[in-house]
Amino acid sequence: MSTKRNTDCSQNSEAQSTASGSDDVSGGDSGKKTFALATFKVIENLLLIIVVLMTLGGVAFELLAIYSVQKISLADILLIFLYLEVIGMVAVFYSDRRSAFVYPIFIAITALARLIILQGKDMAPENILYEAIAILILALSAIVIIRLNRI
Repeated sequence: MSTKRNTDCSQNSEAQSTASGSDDVSGGDSGKKTFALATFKVIENLLLIIVVLMTLGGVAFELLAIYSVQKISLADILLIFLYLEVIGMVAVFYSDRRSAFVYPIFIAITALARLIILQGKDMAPENILYEAIAILILALSAIVIIRLNRI
């Protein structure tokens, strides 16, 4: 009876080692996947920090240019506003990733509006119309994305 129990125990331990061996293979894949995701997150965070630092550098250069000229123009204000939106986009990315896709659309709308404002008098009327249509398309796409995120 004890030999039967020993045989059963050895069969159980072999089955467990075989099962754990297959778990190790999938666990290895899971470990690789976890490592890849962690590496991606580190690179993502590093790139976002670089974007913020470069944006702050752009703001510093713009403020220095405004100070040296001693004049603030509408173009300067709109450019600072674009820089502010880029920093806001990074902040939104960290707070709510669902809304992160809408922010670049807002930046594009602001950039197109800046272009229309700054070159409006010198541009051909059809170009102003094309840019206005582009703003409309971007606004509609932002609405669609926001509504889809609520579902």
